[in-house]
Amino acid sequence: MPPLYGLVLAGGRSSRMGADKAALAYQGRSQLERTMELIAPHVARAFVSVRRGQASDPLRARYAQIEDRQEELGPLAGILAAQETHPQAAWLVLACDLPRLDAATLAHLVAARDPAQPATAYRSSHDGLPEPLCAIYEPASHAALAQFAASGRNCPRKFLIGARVPLVEEPHPHALDNVNTPADYAAAQAALSGSPP
Repeated sequence: MPPLYGLVLAGGRSSRMGADKAALAYQGRSQLERTMELIAPHVARAFVSVRRGQASDPLRARYAQIEDRQEELGPLAGILAAQETHPQAAWLVLACDLPRLDAATLAHLVAARDPAQPATAYRSSHDGLPEPLCAIYEPASHAALAQFAASGRNCPRKFLIGARVPLVEEPHPHALDNVNTPADYAAAQAALSGSPP
């Protein structure tokens, strides 16, 4: 079985949030710090995915990094750069805007890993579609992902749909709720503190 490495996607521009989502604080820690701590027990090595110009950012500079090699591909650029940097590894890929993600949800995904498939992903508890940014991508997925990008497409969810990857049921329905706006951030803060939104 290929070794499992970790990739935390922190190269986004956070335009809807208006602030760096990786730096948002939850319970006294930045989201990037929290996500790196969550992923570390499940992988042999963990990296932060950054876009060009972010490598010297103090928050991201604390961790090993993989810089995007292509622009305008969104999260797919990070996944492809990681696969090209360490082609022998499978990648546990996480978005850095999942403040309700917990250790049990990650452990469940890793236990369900099927290296015979191009990827292992959760089924969204909201719409039943694949969750591409809490998923494991096997080395064998690289050629198809690269071809997908070369054809002008950049949505990893659509890639997983097209690849007909079997989906894993989420053990905790809100664990993969992401935070894109100030209102989402306030709701996540309330949920994590046990307060009503």
